Amino acid sequence: MENNNTFVSTDTTAKTEQSLRKACIHSVESFGSVDGPGIRFIIFLSGCKMRCRYCHNPDTWTMKCDDLRTADELLQQALRFRAYWGKEGGITVSGGEALLQIDFMLELFEKAKALDINTCLDTAAQPFTREEPFFSKFTKLMSFTDLVLLDLKHIDSEEHKKLTGWANENILDCARYLSQLQTPVWIRHVLVPTITDNDTYLYGLRDFVKTLHNVKRIEVLPYHGMGAFKWQKLGLNYTLDHIDSPTRTRVENAENILRSALNDV
Repeated sequence: MENNNTFVSTDTTAKTEQSLRKACIHSVESFGSVDGPGIRFIIFLSGCKMRCRYCHNPDTWTMKCDDLRTADELLQQALRFRAYWGKEGGITVSGGEALLQIDFMLELFEKAKALDINTCLDTAAQPFTREEPFFSKFTKLMSFTDLVLLDLKHIDSEEHKKLTGWANENILDCARYLSQLQTPVWIRHVLVPTITDNDTYLYGLRDFVKTLHNVKRIEVLPYHGMGAFKWQKLGLNYTLDHIDSPTRTRVENAENILRSALNDV
C-alpha cells in the first residue's frame, strides 16, 4: 500500500522557521552617517539589559515588539537606498542591544552578505558569554560581520557597574575574542566628566586596547544630556543632570591618550 505521508526535511523546516523569524524593532534610519563607514541603513533593535546613566535612548531598554519584521522585510527596505551607500556604506544594527536577538542577527547578516551588503554590528557586548549556545552563534555571526562598533563604557569593573548596572569582565573578554578572530573593530568611549574623564582610567583603557590586534579606530564621544527629557517622559530619574559636557581640551586629551594605543598597531 502506498504511503501518502509527506516527508519534510529538517533543512526545509529550519529554513521555513528562519524565514518566519521576526525581530522586535525599535526604529530604522535610512541615511545614517555616524554608525560605521559611509552612508548606512541603521536598524535599532529593542531590548537592553544595561542601564547606562547617560543613555539617550532609554525607550529602547524594554523588549517591545510592537514593530515585528523579518530579515527579508528589512533587507528589502534597506536595498532601496543602496545607490547612496557607495563603496563603504551598508547596514548597521544597533539597539538597544542587538546581541539579545542573536538568532535574528545571524539570519539578517547571513542574508545580507549573500547580497554583498557591508554589515556592521554596534554593541556594548553585555550578553557575551563563552557558554553555549550563545558562543557558537556569536562565532558564526562574526563570520558574516564586516565591522564591530564596540562600546567600552569603563575600564574599571566596579566603576562600570556603577555606570551601567553591570560588571565588565565578559565585555573585555568579548573584545579579546574579537581580536582572536581578527574581526575589525572600532572602539567607542563616552567621555563623562567626573566618571570616565579621568586620566588614570583613560590610560588603563589605552593599555587594554594595546593588547588587541584588530582595532582600526577609536572614537571619543563627548557626553551630552540631550536624552534627559526621555527619562523624564518615562518617569525615570536622570542622575547626571548636574554634569556638563566635557571641554574641547579634555576631549582632545582623551583622544590623544586612547589613540596612542594604535601607534604600535
